[in-house]
Amino acid sequence: MTQRILIVEDDEAIATGLALNLKLAGHQTVIARDGDAALNWATDEDFGLVLLDMNLPKKNGLEVLSAMRAADNLVPVIVVSARDGEFDKVAALRLGADDYVTKPFALAELMARIEAVLRRTATTSTPAPTPAPAVQETSLAFSDTVIDLSQRVVTRGGVEVKLTHLELELLAFFVRHPSQVFSRAALFQQVWGQSAGAVRTVDNFVGQLRKRFETNPEQPRHFITVRGSGYRFDP
Repeated sequence: MTQRILIVEDDEAIATGLALNLKLAGHQTVIARDGDAALNWATDEDFGLVLLDMNLPKKNGLEVLSAMRAADNLVPVIVVSARDGEFDKVAALRLGADDYVTKPFALAELMARIEAVLRRTATTSTPAPTPAPAVQETSLAFSDTVIDLSQRVVTRGGVEVKLTHLELELLAFFVRHPSQVFSRAALFQQVWGQSAGAVRTVDNFVGQLRKRFETNPEQPRHFITVRGSGYRFDP
């Protein structure tokens, strides 16, 4: 499925190389060379994915990502950065990045991650044909939270809670599988569509769900850490 992808990268060689390989994979691309241009493109146009560098002129990648999420722009974002420090990865994930790839990267791995994100987005945004006799799952609920799957809207106490694509996917997965323990590797496979990934990624996404849906995130009632095993959702 052809998608428009915004490449935010000030290194001309990297930007051009990514654009060429994405074109060969059947996608359309737009290149932004600084943070201001990236925000202008993301505000004025629709994209299926953003590849976002961290070290940018005018506004850095974290500032761009923060501004996008503050404006309720929930387009999937993969951060591609030379910064490999734990702080930058955690900050990007907490701001709503869907993935974080460190430079120098293997092109094949990056392309696989891009296709995985696009595949997840296409699967959840394209309504499946509805067989006449079947009852299609349209919503999920726990406590005072309701997940409208058809509209991809989540409310808590009647107030809408803005979630990124992957935050909603993880939430829905947990609610569909109450009282079951899932390892981080299993969550990567089921939600991210990847066989492996950084442990911190899952931890931070669960942390974000706790902030939004727990009365006391420090003493979670729903999103439970099972020491040595992973996580369990209790309705």
